[in-house]
Amino acid sequence: MADSSTQSIIIGASPDRVAAVICDFPSYPQWADAVRQAEVVEEYEDGYASQVRFVLDAGVMADEYVLEYAYAEDLSRIEWHLVAPSKMQKVQRGSYDLVGNADGGTTVTYTLEVELAVGMLGMFRRKAEKMIMDAALKQLKRRVEATGSAQ
Repeated sequence: MADSSTQSIIIGASPDRVAAVICDFPSYPQWADAVRQAEVVEEYEDGYASQVRFVLDAGVMADEYVLEYAYAEDLSRIEWHLVAPSKMQKVQRGSYDLVGNADGGTTVTYTLEVELAVGMLGMFRRKAEKMIMDAALKQLKRRVEATGSAQ
């Protein structure tokens, strides 16, 4: 059974700028440490990615999988799920929720649910999830703030 974890971070940029970085999948290898490749394999009519193939190498965890994305009309929520089980994962569901702050920044809440195909003790899985989420949010913040400021 998959457990869900949630973390938030404040990024010094508008929700539109944060969403633009999240949706720029081909650029992920430039800023997301574990992502070796990110390739848009299908798009919606509006040009947003509907399916993206990822190749990850995070040392002990290497995997290749396809995620299907859905977007709120105003991009305040970007969610995904694993299209088919991979070598390492049975299930992956996640979302970014973006809320604009009065100071022009954005509170980003990242929710992730993963069920691994390999056995892992609960305390180690939770520690791994926390490390993945911490890294993902910190790397997103660094990328967004390096490529544009609050608008």
